[in-house]
Amino acid sequence: MPELPEVETIKRAVEKFALNATIVSAEVRQPKLRESVPVDFASKIVGAKIISLQRIAKYMIVNLDNGLSIIWHFGMSGKIKTESVKPEIADKHDHIIITTDKGVLIYNDARRFGLVTLCESENLKNHHCFKRIGLDPWDENLTPDYLLAKLANRKTAIKIALLDQEIICGIGNIYASEILYKAHILPQRNSESITKHEASEIIKYTREILDESIKAGGSTIHDYKHPDGNIGYFQQKHCVYNKTGRSCPDCKCDITKTGGIKKDVQGGRSTFYCPTLQK
Repeated sequence: MPELPEVETIKRAVEKFALNATIVSAEVRQPKLRESVPVDFASKIVGAKIISLQRIAKYMIVNLDNGLSIIWHFGMSGKIKTESVKPEIADKHDHIIITTDKGVLIYNDARRFGLVTLCESENLKNHHCFKRIGLDPWDENLTPDYLLAKLANRKTAIKIALLDQEIICGIGNIYASEILYKAHILPQRNSESITKHEASEIIKYTREILDESIKAGGSTIHDYKHPDGNIGYFQQKHCVYNKTGRSCPDCKCDITKTGGIKKDVQGGRSTFYCPTLQK
């Protein structure tokens, strides 16, 4: 699933490609996604101009000059492709094709867990997708005191808490492992055991790692690609994710004795960590 850096990368690419473009046609080839695409989706966006784009958590928002916004979530395998002209033959999983006077945006989603819908721009904050969303990683209100208050009396593991979009929005499975590694915190630790210093470290490395990943175009593990077809490169900088049995870059332990980086399963998701460095 595209996480915050991947969605931010997609948003920036679409912004560069289609900002100030006018939508001249739209085709919904498959309306049955995670939620059904509105039946009047095409008729409501044709003729509108794309005036801005933004990211909220793991959602991309395309704001139009007719007072509507397209809310876009990519689910597990969704991606946007950009083309100069509409292809004569659509690919099997090309579900939505939006043609503008600057080029074509194609939403492709093999698993159909994504979401494409409309909302009045002035009511975005009240849309059900965002009603219970937590703070953005760069929100000035994300402080150690805020995080500690959210973690207080929680018996769940800190890794699970970092995936809770009602606390900090946008952190996914890959980056939760990387953040906790950099902060030297075991992912299995109870959330309520986190100290103020550790909360500060979590916030610090959340911002640093997400920034670095955005600069690298995100992480390509399975399906994720940029709209132009290129891949992200941050996976080359992963310290622990998907590196079971290897030595981590900041540890001098003997992996013949420790076994190197460990893999655990938490909440049905793979977690990677160094049991020597993380406490």
